[in-house]
Amino acid sequence: MAVLEFLSPDSVIPSLKARAKKQILQELAAQAARQLPGLDEREIFETLLQRERLGSTGIGDGVAIPHGKLAHLDRLFGMVARLDKPTEFEALDGQGVDVVFLLLAPENAGADHLKALAQVARILREPGILDRIRNARDGNALYALLTNRSASQAA
Repeated sequence: MAVLEFLSPDSVIPSLKARAKKQILQELAAQAARQLPGLDEREIFETLLQRERLGSTGIGDGVAIPHGKLAHLDRLFGMVARLDKPTEFEALDGQGVDVVFLLLAPENAGADHLKALAQVARILREPGILDRIRNARDGNALYALLTNRSASQAA
């Protein structure tokens, strides 16, 4: 499995309590803004909403990959959240979403943004990975699973 270098232990949310798509995006934007100094929560949220207006980032099998580019971001940033309950997200297959991977990229990222998006999608489509994500005992185990590190390295 490929390693997600743009994911950190602090950007793993093992149990997100949100009941609607907009609430999920708001919570992810708030959490991202806390980890990305100089970025505004509202700007992140509006970027995600704007992308969702083009079409849902719910790719099916209970997974969504909201993403966007931001002018003041200087690196790729990833965040994964496991929802405590599947939530309507207008996914392609009509299923509720319970695994969300946020991907933010610098405005000038070009192909790097698309490569990172493809990498996340590829990992989330690996046989058995979604079951392991859903069954991970905590944030450290979830981080270790997505980065090929041991849980002790994640702590």
